[in-house]
Amino acid sequence: MEKTDPQIFVSTAWLHDHLGAPDLRVLDASLFLPGEPRDPRAEYLAGHIPGALFFDIEEISDHRSALPHMVPPVEKFVSRVRAMGIGDGHRVVVYDSQGMFSAPRVWWMFRLFGKEDVAVLDGGLPKWKAEGRPLEEGAPAPRERHFTARRNMALIRDVTQVARAAKLGDEQIVDARSPGRFRGEEPEPRPGLRAGHIPGARNVHYRDLLNEDGTMKDPDALRGIFAAAGVDLSRPIVTTCGSGITACILALALERIGHRQHAVYDGSWAEWGSYPDLKVATGA
Repeated sequence: MEKTDPQIFVSTAWLHDHLGAPDLRVLDASLFLPGEPRDPRAEYLAGHIPGALFFDIEEISDHRSALPHMVPPVEKFVSRVRAMGIGDGHRVVVYDSQGMFSAPRVWWMFRLFGKEDVAVLDGGLPKWKAEGRPLEEGAPAPRERHFTARRNMALIRDVTQVARAAKLGDEQIVDARSPGRFRGEEPEPRPGLRAGHIPGARNVHYRDLLNEDGTMKDPDALRGIFAAAGVDLSRPIVTTCGSGITACILALALERIGHRQHAVYDGSWAEWGSYPDLKVATGA
């Protein structure tokens, strides 16, 4: 059965049936890793779900930071969201062109800034296309709306907080990167970073949470994957990854199974791996 939960997932069938709703806003949040020869905005303009607007994760970030796509100041987020025609009474559905990759990041960002009525399209654009559903070209011209932000600091962690968690163990650290990168056996896609992981972290590769079609696995399977990695789902969790993108897939999965005490380490390995005074562990 396809999953539909207004605060976590909507199915392609649900979205197709609700595309004309006046209170619905759809966002294409596609993003690609460094070195991938693809342009997410160009692909959006060439074909997207009807009415969808492009949410540029790289542009809607904190450009004062040298780290990639860090959470922007609240004023910047609000101005960009208002310009996209997203207001306080709107429902938001986010998707990406890889099925389930960067859309959860935008889901998490909206929740971080106080908007709960936001969901991820399960299976994203690949599933939408595979089912022969309509696409459109170009970009809509939205009318600005009023958006009120209330930042929820419980959903985010900085490097100092994560270092404390690594030392004291009061929050579990769960890394979404591949096992090879986690163990320090594969090079990082960003130059200058050390290989390995935060001491004490557990590894749950984000791809293990997904089905072949890019949809997320059912709650029982998700619980089993976290448990097999040694994660205690009765305790608080901080998710991390390479640069704060796939950590949000873990956050989405935790929300899916009813785990509410979770936060995302925004700087992730792009930050931790660049600081020589922070300890790094290798191996399993």
